[in-house]
Amino acid sequence: MVENARYRVVQWTTGNVGKASVRAIAANPTLELVGCYAWSPDKAGRDVGELCGIDPLGVTATNDVDALLALKPDCVIYNPMWIDVDELVRILSAGVNVVATASFITGHNQGGGRDRIIEACRSGGATMFGSGISPGFVNLLAIVSAGICDRVDKVTVSEAADTTFYDSPATERPVGFGQPIDNPDLPAMTAQGTGVFGEAVRMIADALGVELDEVRCDPEYARTTTDLVMDSWTIPAGCVAGVFASWKGIVGGRTLIDVNVRWRKGQTLEPNWTIDDMGWVLQVDGRPTVKNVVTFLPPPDFQGETLADFMELGHIMTAMPVINAVPAVVAADSGIATYNDLPLIRAHGVVPA
Repeated sequence: MVENARYRVVQWTTGNVGKASVRAIAANPTLELVGCYAWSPDKAGRDVGELCGIDPLGVTATNDVDALLALKPDCVIYNPMWIDVDELVRILSAGVNVVATASFITGHNQGGGRDRIIEACRSGGATMFGSGISPGFVNLLAIVSAGICDRVDKVTVSEAADTTFYDSPATERPVGFGQPIDNPDLPAMTAQGTGVFGEAVRMIADALGVELDEVRCDPEYARTTTDLVMDSWTIPAGCVAGVFASWKGIVGGRTLIDVNVRWRKGQTLEPNWTIDDMGWVLQVDGRPTVKNVVTFLPPPDFQGETLADFMELGHIMTAMPVINAVPAVVAADSGIATYNDLPLIRAHGVVPA
């Protein structure tokens, strides 16, 4: 890794996480924004700063992929809602590294697409890395916690959140929200929609040097007893308004790793799951047993007045793990890389002058 280097980056999309990413790049003296991919035609031709609510940056968003790759950036910061394997293959084959927040850790959830990504990395001499806050960064903290144990019996990473005011049907419907509680397809839907958490299980197992016999998703559901009306959609009474997905790594018939999420909506849930503190509990059972509680608070100078302002903190936490990984990913060997393959990820260029 080259110290004090300035890395040329292309931002890929300007959704909620993408906006947070652009703002962080613009403020970071170790990064230079040289291009931006616009997913929607109405954003093409506009200044990226304008799209992200900051001063103009002198960089125009475009949907011309060839033009962006011709810039020969060190890295693409990839923040779409979902992975597009064809898109990734095109970028990686061109020799451009990718850091992604779009549901990617090891790529196993992409089926045959994973092999295509590996081949694109090989042919282009590029590296693919995925993270975010969860899964991703919090799983790294669990791996670090195991570093003080001389015996590890089980690693559990539990996420809990009241998502009542997180109004995103495009990401919530695929995991089962809004479905009839008796839909026989629910387990398969949840397994597919939360599959990246299974990738986190594999990453933890790899860190422990263990080969898993099975990785599986065990889901549970809660229903709303009345219509749950949100800004952009409604979950009818009797349909899923609570999703619990436990991704287990099994060895010798026992659960060694459990990465789970519990998300609830509204105040009419049955059963009425209790969520005391939103965030993550990381526990390594062993000798010794290590327990960490991870949560987040706004900074003292926080000026937000609305829930949307507070949600911006979540977008920042999602964007920053991959932005801070850019130097390590650029220096890494080609292929799919996880935290297990990279040196310590450090925060550069984030201390105000």
